[in-house]
Amino acid sequence: MSAHENPLQEDCLLEIGCEELPAREQLPIRDAAIEQMTRLLKEAGLSFGQITAYVTPRRLALWIQNLALHSQPRESIRRGPPLERARDAAGNITPAAEGFARSCGVAFTDLSTLDTEKGPVLAWREVEAARSSHSLLPDIASQTIAALPLRKRMHWGTRDDSFIRPVRWLLLRQGQQVLDWQAFGLQAGGQSFGHRVHHPEAIRIHQPADYAAALLDGHVMADFDARRAHISHKISAIAEDLRASPILPAALLDEITGLNEWPVILIGSFAEDYLRIPEEALITVMMQHQRYVPLRDGNGRLISQYLFAANIHSQDAQMVIHGNNRVLRARLADAAFFWDQDRQKSLAARLPELQNVLFQEGLGSIYDKTLRLQKVARSLSSRCNVKADDLERAAALCKSDLLSGVVGEFPELQGIMGGHYARHDGENTEVVAAIAQHYLPNGRDDDTPQSPAGQCLAIADKLDTLCGFFAIGKIPTGDRDPFALRRAALGVLRIILDAELDLPLDKAVTLTLEALGHGIVKDPTAIGTAVLDFFQDRMRVYFREESFRTDQINAVLSRQPHQVLDARKRLEALSRFLTEHQAAEALAALIKRVNNLLRKENVEVQHDPDPQLFEDPAEHRLWEHWQVMAGPVHTHLQNAQYASALDLLAGLRPTVDTFFDKVMVLAENPEIRQNRLALLTRLQDAFLRIADFTQLQGS
Repeated sequence: MSAHENPLQEDCLLEIGCEELPAREQLPIRDAAIEQMTRLLKEAGLSFGQITAYVTPRRLALWIQNLALHSQPRESIRRGPPLERARDAAGNITPAAEGFARSCGVAFTDLSTLDTEKGPVLAWREVEAARSSHSLLPDIASQTIAALPLRKRMHWGTRDDSFIRPVRWLLLRQGQQVLDWQAFGLQAGGQSFGHRVHHPEAIRIHQPADYAAALLDGHVMADFDARRAHISHKISAIAEDLRASPILPAALLDEITGLNEWPVILIGSFAEDYLRIPEEALITVMMQHQRYVPLRDGNGRLISQYLFAANIHSQDAQMVIHGNNRVLRARLADAAFFWDQDRQKSLAARLPELQNVLFQEGLGSIYDKTLRLQKVARSLSSRCNVKADDLERAAALCKSDLLSGVVGEFPELQGIMGGHYARHDGENTEVVAAIAQHYLPNGRDDDTPQSPAGQCLAIADKLDTLCGFFAIGKIPTGDRDPFALRRAALGVLRIILDAELDLPLDKAVTLTLEALGHGIVKDPTAIGTAVLDFFQDRMRVYFREESFRTDQINAVLSRQPHQVLDARKRLEALSRFLTEHQAAEALAALIKRVNNLLRKENVEVQHDPDPQLFEDPAEHRLWEHWQVMAGPVHTHLQNAQYASALDLLAGLRPTVDTFFDKVMVLAENPEIRQNRLALLTRLQDAFLRIADFTQLQGS
């Protein structure tokens, strides 16, 4: 034993070997395994050091460093009846006290007392003896596996236990000792297994710290992050040799990493004639269907070569390349056929056929949705600075590509292919852009539409879906959102904010409900309120994710619930003011005092104060200060320059402080009282045009 080793600690290694884990599940499983193991070890009273997780297509492993050989002794205290009820008036032990002692398995005389907030009580202190980690770990291992958040568990054979894929081997050892762990009908051993082809034999793991190196000798890169970096480096190097740049988003790189234990990067190719197909279709086929990496040349154009990872170091790499080329060629041939066929019929000619495609029961066909989109898009066009005729034309054609062969084969290309067909049909650039972009954003990480026509049509499409589903009672509940209405609402908010659109949500929702008609919308007021409340919830979530404080969000949305862009401007100004301005907290407290006072007095003053009724110089100074400031403040507020308005209003603090120090606002004379409240109302109005300061919680 080396000098730095602790004889009371040993490393532990847990591995579960299985059939191929889904690539997209591996990182969540890996991270959850660390979280669950950490929790269970702490609950067991076992101290430990760093936990390293490994995941590949065929295994999940945990290396726990410096795990204590024994748990910490833990004291538990059981509380009994109050001490005053332990004996009766004659000094005899009461049945309650005897029952408590019996439940603890001890005599009454063995009990102690414990002081509590309600007085002394009978108590039994028991120290749980330290337990060996060797005895605890098998159950901890089973609990860790059972607690993993697997999307779908499998059962195989006649066993009750389950996992995401059939389990083939188990490994559990601490230091030199293999522990007695049984699960899935298997007995844990001290060995793992290498690559399915290159090293199918067992690999003896002598020490937990040897795990990654031992598997590397068995042609398995066990560490996901290291494997990912290796793949990324190889792809970049090969692409550079080809004078090309790879299209390799993080999600694709993660998936390639999850598909390979021993990744070898190879170069494939396809006939250049297929480059006539829209590049989105080519990229979709390569990335989403084959997990290949497309390449662009120096001018940003796709080239007829691609990269892919093979989970084997073949002696005949050309045979592997030929097989992948053949698979890709079949997919591209389908795409080329559909592309050629689809262009023989215009989008406009397909429009009547949409009457036969159901959008949603209760909301009619896709054709019905198209008619509604035309109305809503035209109504919103002025808000988005788009020609109404262009937007209405785009709305009429935007769903026709659903009937095309390419979209039928590759549904993820809906809208995108519509843009290509519209360009082929001779539609103008605004119509083309709107059709191509109107599904955006599809997900949280997607870009929003870049063209004004695309932004407006996307908002109209999402609003029709939201309002329509709310009208027929298909409203998200809890975690259930089968129609992705939260995503639709978030998409509307993102478009408005990214494009800086002056679009009131209440007006947009009203226009959408009118387009849906009374046949669908039975109670426009109730449905409109429900949709707007839904938007409010999404706004709160979105602004919290932008790191705004919850109380600030509530303060702003209570005053500006429907103008999303204006609400963001107010939030930015309020957050900066409260963070950076020295007088902010004190001023906010003063305004809250003013608001609370006016609310308590139920004041609704519509007139300015009368200076003739001022009795104290502090009243005159505050009114004069406000008159000088009022014009510039209202100008800033009118122009949505909230930060500048707050900076000016901050200058009121000394004068307001003096006013409250010198003046009794609630004077006995009702005329004087009303005059002073009128003065405070003018101040309140300015602040309320930004936010409700009473909802701020302070720093």
